[in-house]
Amino acid sequence: MRGIRVWVCMACLGVGGAIAADPAEAQVAPGGQAGVSLDPDQFYFGGHIESSPLVDQLRFRPSVDVGIGGNAGLVAANFEFTYTFPGSRRWNPYVGGGPAVNFFNPDVGDSQSQAGLNFLVGAKNNAGVFFEIKIGVEGSPDLKFGVGYTFR
Repeated sequence: MRGIRVWVCMACLGVGGAIAADPAEAQVAPGGQAGVSLDPDQFYFGGHIESSPLVDQLRFRPSVDVGIGGNAGLVAANFEFTYTFPGSRRWNPYVGGGPAVNFFNPDVGDSQSQAGLNFLVGAKNNAGVFFEIKIGVEGSPDLKFGVGYTFR
């Protein structure tokens, strides 16, 4: 459990440092998300930062999620990239994915950490609201349904 707290603190410091280092121009945009996951069956919540476009519509969006329920606690550090399909529609679809580090703390048994890989598809609007479905392989939760907001 102590190891999980250390990783959560390090992730929060990293996200906070990236947000605080932001000068006049909005190079990163902070946000939050919440939803449900399947296998493990949990409610999750977390925060993210989204970079300005790296190339075309490709952005880096690292996040930290905390899952509760399902007889275990989970802290997931996700290092995902998203590509938003260009358009002037009210809602724009996006796809993405990336690696994850998942820290499991079951109610019974020893804590463990596992590497995983996430693939996601979603839709977002210009106000910052987004909905997404995330599929995990290896050590990541199998399926996540989430909603979030990115401050612009």
